[in-house]
Amino acid sequence: MSDTVTFLEEASSRLGPRGLTRDADLIEPWLTDWRGVFTGKALAMASPSSTAEVAELVKLCARHGVPIVPQGGNSGMVGGATPDETGRALLLSLRRLDTLAIDSDARRATGGAGVVLQTLHEKVARHGLRFPLTLGGKGSATIGGLVSTNAGGTQVLRHGAMRSLILGLEAVLADGTVFSALTPLKKDNRGFDLKQLLIGSEGTLGIVTAATLRLVPAIADRVVIWAGVPSLQAARKLLLFCEDAAGEALEGFEVLPHLCLHAVLDHLPAARPPLNGQHAWHVLIEVVADSSGAATLRDRCETMLADAFGRDLLEDATIAANDTQAEAFWLIRDSIAPAERARGPAVQHDISVPVEKMPDFVDAITPAIEREWPGTEVVAFGHLGDGNVHLHVIAPEGADPAWPKGVGKTISARVYDFVTEWGGSISAEHGIGQLKRGELSRLGDPAALAIMRRVKAALDPADLLNPGKLI
Repeated sequence: MSDTVTFLEEASSRLGPRGLTRDADLIEPWLTDWRGVFTGKALAMASPSSTAEVAELVKLCARHGVPIVPQGGNSGMVGGATPDETGRALLLSLRRLDTLAIDSDARRATGGAGVVLQTLHEKVARHGLRFPLTLGGKGSATIGGLVSTNAGGTQVLRHGAMRSLILGLEAVLADGTVFSALTPLKKDNRGFDLKQLLIGSEGTLGIVTAATLRLVPAIADRVVIWAGVPSLQAARKLLLFCEDAAGEALEGFEVLPHLCLHAVLDHLPAARPPLNGQHAWHVLIEVVADSSGAATLRDRCETMLADAFGRDLLEDATIAANDTQAEAFWLIRDSIAPAERARGPAVQHDISVPVEKMPDFVDAITPAIEREWPGTEVVAFGHLGDGNVHLHVIAPEGADPAWPKGVGKTISARVYDFVTEWGGSISAEHGIGQLKRGELSRLGDPAALAIMRRVKAALDPADLLNPGKLI
């Protein structure tokens, strides 16, 4: 009997009929990443229902030398949850790890890796609380994936990325050992903070099975503003003004050029432009209040806008009349990526630069790329408050569908060179995965890369955890 057959039989006996499948039709939807860039093969797909089953499975994989590719909602942007083409790896679905416990007094939730972000939002809302991280893929993204990639989103300005919202963590290491640190302690000085090492490691150091998350009071009221400004520099000045005027109540500050808005309006027939007239750049602002400040929030925001107009910080602005209109504004922002993808071949870049440099960076890189590759169109949008730029380079009209893997790859290398020259990062919130692994090796700090490789070798000497990703 072959080692593969033995492994599969042993795995099936441990996981039961729901826990392991080789059915090609069931596995196929999970073998291609969300962007459709990477497609792989898998030995089988395992779906354990508990941390104990994950641990037993990992021990079995270690004994047989079977690589493991952990996967949550498969909504990642860099191919980090897609197996390679050899078919040797076991695809490990964590979607059945979906238990969720909420401690409203302590303002925290402990959830399995398979809990979907939108489900988390809905359930904590019933307790008068919220989890202050959201993103366009909230209907499929899972806690495990969010932890493993240190996800960002549109509320980083106020609450930070996933790393800052994690109070405790549980993970299975490469030998099947369970690292359990779910109990949160405000003070714990017993050496290395190991949970922070696992956060953002993309499943290469351990398989996240659960996390304890920080919750905050539910929003009693919010004001969502859409503003038009003449330039990204003007948007930066408006941000600084809003930070002074609104303080910690300022929760979101997103920017997009008119090209993005028009692409979304073409993509969503029911969408309407928030403002009349043409503006080079658009700003989406969200200001929130708990129960103590709800009564005066709209008045404060109207005063803030009036002062901004008086200082010539914006050309036009409107306040959403109700939640429906507020959500319509945010739908425009959340629909940029699919709208741009529908336009045709493009290469997308999730990058960051120091916050204060973002306007100048965009103004410098846009003409440089369009000049070096005539016919391309550079579109930059994103989170102005944290320096995260989503920079898309759209292929010339009529370009071959394979353009991203040819000319597009050369353009991406130039973009990453540019980012590095500006002291930025080639990955702000999406991770490295397999998409940017070569670029990280080429441009990363040698000392940092050496440390990462030594950590990987120490925790996963056989390179069985998500091989070919990140490092």
